[in-house]
Amino acid sequence: MSDTMTAVKRWTAKRKSALVVEIIQGKTTVAEASRTHDLAPSEIETWVEDAKRGMENALKANPLDVRQEYEKQLKDLQEAYGEAMLELRARKKLQALMEREDE
Repeated sequence: MSDTMTAVKRWTAKRKSALVVEIIQGKTTVAEASRTHDLAPSEIETWVEDAKRGMENALKANPLDVRQEYEKQLKDLQEAYGEAMLELRARKKLQALMEREDE
């Protein structure tokens, strides 16, 4: 781990990317980085996943710009949320029907 990153107070994109590169190169692990920098492993894993998505997009023949990428992610999340709400409503209706039958 580089000495300059051991006392980081603000994680800029440049610092995050340097840490992610160290993880990808095998110079450190998520667990080690988490302990060293007092960060949640999930936060570092999110940075790694974001980097992988960005790298994949950059290597596409027709890469999406950042706004398009976020809009696509937002649309996917909205669809998942809608499906989850429908399932929740259906479960509540089923439970109400089953409670009526028991009475």
